[in-house]
Amino acid sequence: MTSTSDIRSYNLFGETAELADVLHVETIRSRSALHDWRLKAHRHARLHQLLFLTKGSGQAEIDGVAQPIPTDSFVNIPRGVVHGYDFAPETRGWVVTLTSDLLDHCIHESEGVRAPLERPMVLPLPPELRGLAEHLFCEYHEQSFGRAQVLRSLAGALMALAARSIFEADNANQMLAGNPLFTRFEEMIERDFRKRRPLTEYARDLAISPTHLNRITHQSSGQAASQLINERMLREARRMLIYTNLTAAQIAYDLGFSDPAHFSRVFAKGTGTPPKLFRQKVAETK
Repeated sequence: MTSTSDIRSYNLFGETAELADVLHVETIRSRSALHDWRLKAHRHARLHQLLFLTKGSGQAEIDGVAQPIPTDSFVNIPRGVVHGYDFAPETRGWVVTLTSDLLDHCIHESEGVRAPLERPMVLPLPPELRGLAEHLFCEYHEQSFGRAQVLRSLAGALMALAARSIFEADNANQMLAGNPLFTRFEEMIERDFRKRRPLTEYARDLAISPTHLNRITHQSSGQAASQLINERMLREARRMLIYTNLTAAQIAYDLGFSDPAHFSRVFAKGTGTPPKLFRQKVAETK
């Protein structure tokens, strides 16, 4: 089904031309201060972006979920991910933007580094990553001999260190979850939540019983397996109601429901508000 959207799609914030340079590096202030330190939700079709916040604070809205950005944090935004920012005045830091082509050049698929970079995330900023981002900013704004080659090399190192931080954070979360089956179940939910698969199918693919699967999810998250599946669907439904102009019926079909009325009942039960009223309330607060 072809969908329409009112999410603004930019190559570089408000710019519609391809990047003219090897990459783009600017301060947080240079663009956000022009818009009262707030950048509305948008997405970049072919650009990957890293934001490094070194002073002040902010809030990122990533696929409809608000996340704080404290001092000494970085934000990873893969291409196509809807995001916006609300910064405290005089916040400092840098924004590094790479084309998909440059990312493919720097990070080879076979090396296993790309997968972490596909996860939008807000994480603490390691000192070595901060130093590299600052070096990249300085090199970008100079016109020294070999500039393009140095920028490509620094960008590769920057993305690799960002991927390392994301990978280590994921491993820490998996250790907290305490069960590899729970991690696999979460990955399956992310892959299949639009298919409305019954819990028995998830359990079958994991080669365990539904009762055992529920036991694992309760131990790891405090929630039932079916609740985790339903919450992922509701999160996507909220995102689509906020960021697209699709009707509630179109969203229902996109999320695997054969009956839009059934979707409305499930959404209202899960959020306390029917889809149309949810969208109206969001519009009133903008």
